[in-house]
Amino acid sequence: MSLAHAGHADGGFPAIALIPAALFWACLAAALRLRDPGGPGWPHARTASFGLGALLLAGGLAWPASDFVGHMWQHLLIGMLAPLALVLGAPVTLLLRTLDRRTGRALVHLLRHPTARVLGHPVTGLLLTAGGLWLLYLTPLYRATLDSPALHTLVNVHFLLSGCLFAWSIAGPDPGPHRPRVPVRLVVIGFGVAAHATIAQLLYAGLFVDVPATAAELRAGATLMYYLGDLAEIALALALLATWRPERSPRRRAAGAVAANT
Repeated sequence: MSLAHAGHADGGFPAIALIPAALFWACLAAALRLRDPGGPGWPHARTASFGLGALLLAGGLAWPASDFVGHMWQHLLIGMLAPLALVLGAPVTLLLRTLDRRTGRALVHLLRHPTARVLGHPVTGLLLTAGGLWLLYLTPLYRATLDSPALHTLVNVHFLLSGCLFAWSIAGPDPGPHRPRVPVRLVVIGFGVAAHATIAQLLYAGLFVDVPATAAELRAGATLMYYLGDLAEIALALALLATWRPERSPRRRAAGAVAANT
């Protein structure tokens, strides 16, 4: 029994699900600090988004994963839905505004490091999220998580962090100086949809997967992944398009500057 399962056998609530609540209270305290009289302020929508992400994450951690359908709900909440809402809350920007200047500069310098450029690329996020799913279900890894609480928790942590990384690299409002252009990111989302749909179809058919579950459980879990996974990817694409400002060509920029000066 894993940490995510803990507490369900006796009807209790898993203590690990309280961690997102602590994160939200920290975010709320920082946001309220910025909204003090004379402060720069902080958008309520950002705080609400982070709060929704914390709620989804707590729900995923508390969800009873006694069968494959429960496991799939956990994956969707922890690895796809919660990360998007958390990222849209712009926690790094909030942190930068509350840190002292020296520490903030160090964090910005870290974000500009070449390693951050590789880790922050959407393809890296796609390989970690979709690739992690293929590794989980097409190898004995999922079977092993059923007997190892530590491994189950590690897998959940991987999907949470990789989900946040992918959402940030695609549509995150936080600083991301090395992101590719929007059309490239939309193509990466398309590959993500295809990867999720393919593994869902393999699970539905019971082909090549190593999941100790009944055929009915496999079909139900695969259906959840197929439809709710698509909704999560569509929400990610909409979040990207909502902030897209198409770049003008140098000729158009020059023409606009001339028009502004006449």
